Amino acid sequence: MTNYEQIMKLALERGFYFQSCEIYADAPAGFWEYGPTGVNMKNKFIELWRRELVRRDGMMEIDGSQIMSRSVFVASRHIGNFTDPIIKCTKCNSTFRADRYITERTMEKVPEQTSDEDLNTIIKKYDLHCSKCNGEFGGASRFNMMFNVGIGPSAEEAFLRPETCQTIFVDFPRVFKTMRGKLPLGIAQVGKSFRNEIAPRQSLLRLREFYQAEIEVFCNPNKLNELPKFEEIKHTVLRLSDGTSFTEISAEEGIEKGLLPNKLVAYYLALLKEFYEKTGIDIQRSRFRRLQDDEKAFYASVAFDYEVETSIGWLELVACNYRSDYDLKGHSATSKQSFEVIDSSEQVKILPHVFEMSIGVDRSLYTILEHSYFEDYEHENRIVLKLKPYLAPILVGVLPLMSKDGLNKKAEEIYSDLKLEFDTFYDDSRSIGRRYRRLEEIGVPFAVTVDKITLEDNTVTVRQRDTMEQERINVSKLRHFFQEALQI
Repeated sequence: MTNYEQIMKLALERGFYFQSCEIYADAPAGFWEYGPTGVNMKNKFIELWRRELVRRDGMMEIDGSQIMSRSVFVASRHIGNFTDPIIKCTKCNSTFRADRYITERTMEKVPEQTSDEDLNTIIKKYDLHCSKCNGEFGGASRFNMMFNVGIGPSAEEAFLRPETCQTIFVDFPRVFKTMRGKLPLGIAQVGKSFRNEIAPRQSLLRLREFYQAEIEVFCNPNKLNELPKFEEIKHTVLRLSDGTSFTEISAEEGIEKGLLPNKLVAYYLALLKEFYEKTGIDIQRSRFRRLQDDEKAFYASVAFDYEVETSIGWLELVACNYRSDYDLKGHSATSKQSFEVIDSSEQVKILPHVFEMSIGVDRSLYTILEHSYFEDYEHENRIVLKLKPYLAPILVGVLPLMSKDGLNKKAEEIYSDLKLEFDTFYDDSRSIGRRYRRLEEIGVPFAVTVDKITLEDNTVTVRQRDTMEQERINVSKLRHFFQEALQI
């Protein structure tokens, strides 16, 4: 069983996530739902993101609409450009994403921007046929991945947003004005985006409805190297890659050697690295890969993908794009509204440029689970999720050694007190060993065991998940103990 399969089994059995509408045979692919443990972990991941990026950098957060007018996507050019190449079988009508189909069957890497004509040439070169019926393929064409919706009785055309950032761009003038913004200004948003993927697969890794935690930094393009707070991170070591080799280098050296374009980009890449280090992901299995021209999105002039190695290959967790003035210029031209603002340091009007950090929340959570998954062969092959305490869906389990002699009543009292401040779980079912194992499987860092000694001196046993070490602590000191454990 691969790590991916192990995580899937754990996710389904322990309430992390599962397919939407799974009880029905016609449940559409690409839609997954979080269970109780998954929701807790997701919320804590987002709160860590807010702490380490949004609040640390003095950013502002909005919550925008998921349905947006057609004009938005005319301005952003998603109407014509947000497409994937597809090929259809002329015999059974099966549809495949062309570039991935070619790569999977020939091992030839096909850039995303490859033209339809070139795709047809490659298909002919390798004499590729439909994998389902061996039929011939028709010519490659383009499929727009946005979900179209009709508003009201007249079915006015609108779209589910394919990325959360367009809300931020459209709202930028009002937010800048009402919040007395100063450049550089970061505006953040957490929410759902929707993409009509051709072949969604691998649970949280390729979805049609997914969470993004997105940050857009609006900046003066003439001052990308005038950033005093760069001094805070100039020694932070980044793992930079061209896709084949790695360079470990400080942010400051990366700029000096031309591997990073400017201080602003380097600063935010360093913040991202420090953030993901706190999630428990193995940083030595991560990289910032600079994208080639044929890989970049249509709106990006410079792009880095933050990727992490998993059991199914390198997985993109964050898209880091320098979008220049592409979006603001497009919305200004289409809406006939000015997006220029005053840069207070110079008292001149400018059209800001934008640097983007778009985090895939679902992919990040999967990767954290995989990197935290541990099989302890020395102790009855126990399965342990070594999650950071501040990301664990439950911090502490309260367990009476037995459900009699007043132990369960005392345990319930402790549980009632702790749950007011911490995510706490009460369990008195089956043997104490089995209860420990259930907690370990979902990453609970601590177990409080109430035994007969508790009734004598008001102390309990606190068991550590990773080491299985135990110590006796007075019940009155439990709150302080767990507060300390939650420190980042």
